[in-house]
Amino acid sequence: MQAFGRFLDVLDALRANCPWDKKQTNESLRPNTIEETYELCDALIKNDVHDICKELGDVLLHICFYAKIAEEKAQFDMADVCNALTKKMITRHPHVYHPSQIDAEEPKPLPYVPEDESDSSQTKVTTVSQVLENWEQIKLKEKDGNESVLSGVPEALPSLIKAYRIQDKARNVGFDWEKKEDVWNKVREELDELEVELRKEDKENSTKELGDFLFSVINAARLYKLNPDNALEMTNRKFIDRFNYIEAHSIKIGKPLNKMSLEEMDKLWEEAKKIEVRG
Repeated sequence: MQAFGRFLDVLDALRANCPWDKKQTNESLRPNTIEETYELCDALIKNDVHDICKELGDVLLHICFYAKIAEEKAQFDMADVCNALTKKMITRHPHVYHPSQIDAEEPKPLPYVPEDESDSSQTKVTTVSQVLENWEQIKLKEKDGNESVLSGVPEALPSLIKAYRIQDKARNVGFDWEKKEDVWNKVREELDELEVELRKEDKENSTKELGDFLFSVINAARLYKLNPDNALEMTNRKFIDRFNYIEAHSIKIGKPLNKMSLEEMDKLWEEAKKIEVRG
């Protein structure tokens, strides 16, 4: 708390005395916020502890900056942000907190609640899926919560992540495959339909079918508890490393990539793969 207070004091000083900080608005900060968030995601996927710590600080700066701007307009402040978040977390975890703890200054989880002080909302929850199902149901009941199950999915999300979140939210209300293995029939069906349109060279319908196929693959990943965004990013990085190996070799021998044959590049690609295995 002392460190957080010191940080807020520094932010106040910068807002009052730094020309750059003075002129910032929600609109001007937004692009930087997106960039900082992606930098944090980059550090997370690399599992770089030093960078994760640093990037968390950068994201925290932006969160507090928006709260500071709102405070100057007498809209809300950082305390309001924290209080609203705390209230929401307690409300959405009735299996951990008794409803009486919602507005408590020092909320105590259920082990502190007398056993005879029972409440119907204290449903026994033992699995992650039960927690998520309860979470979605509670959100729909909240005064300023989501109007529908899928309305909580931000429109600006990258398409791959959005597809995963759409499917996950639908699952939380029971709209899902009974057996995860059944999804493969859908994946094969969508691939067949895509191939039909590609053979016709119908670009519009091929695009639609490609979307359906990708959506079904993402659905399969979700059912098998794999994160498709992380998986694709790992493949992106793997491709970059292997291609960089080919490019470095071409520079070493003084032969431009566009002068190398596909066979030569394939050979170097396989070399890069072997190096990965040994590494």
